[in-house]
Amino acid sequence: MENMKRMLESCWRVCIPHFDTEFVHDALVKLVTLEKDWIPTAEGTSLYIRPFIIATDRALGVHAAQNYIFAIILSPVGAYYAHGFDPVSLYVEEHYKRACKGGTGHHKVAVNYAASILASEEANRKGYDQTLWLDASENKYMEEVGSMNIFFVINGEVVTPELGGSILPGITRRSTIELLKSRGYTVIERKVSVDEVIQGSLDGSLTEIFGTGTAAVVSPVGSFGYKDTKYTVGDGKLGKVTKYVYDELTGIQTGKKPDEFGWVEQLV
Repeated sequence: MENMKRMLESCWRVCIPHFDTEFVHDALVKLVTLEKDWIPTAEGTSLYIRPFIIATDRALGVHAAQNYIFAIILSPVGAYYAHGFDPVSLYVEEHYKRACKGGTGHHKVAVNYAASILASEEANRKGYDQTLWLDASENKYMEEVGSMNIFFVINGEVVTPELGGSILPGITRRSTIELLKSRGYTVIERKVSVDEVIQGSLDGSLTEIFGTGTAAVVSPVGSFGYKDTKYTVGDGKLGKVTKYVYDELTGIQTGKKPDEFGWVEQLV
């Protein structure tokens, strides 16, 4: 339902009419129940669910549409990590901008992905897996990765960029914060500068970086690049906080661990 609420907010931002969240929820339950034989059971696999809305007006023009299709597609997917749970490398992008306050970065809309493709392609050519974006105003604060929110473990505290209108409020981000706080970790939402992260990697106070998102759940980061320099995170390997979050979240998702938060809805 948190995803439904966020989708409603995204619809509002791009002038798509309100929809009945309870109706869509019931339809989704019926769809997944009907297609349950497509749910894979191997370790690390899942049934990916993607609701989306597109305009279908037979017209060209810069204005709100009058006709839309709301659809839900399902797809069995293999393990997200083709080479195992290995840390990825991120390139901190200083030239291109994906989103700014007042724009659509806070919402789940296709234009955010379109704006990120060029930088992602260039990061890949430099040998990095994904792009880590800086803020559009001062060009110094970490925001998020193209497909994930980002977390840093600094001096034993878990720090993540605060939401301010240009960062997507990820549901997995929210779950991670709630989980860690319940387990006694100190979790802080604040601005995190690229200089702080670089200094932390040099003096050892930065021990882990990880991303969170629906598909990957948790993705460990072993290194990052900025300008012409590549920096190692901790020892470059999977960190204990990262592994703990991954094990706990996937354990709750698969029913191997108790759901004390009320996140899981069992259908069959």
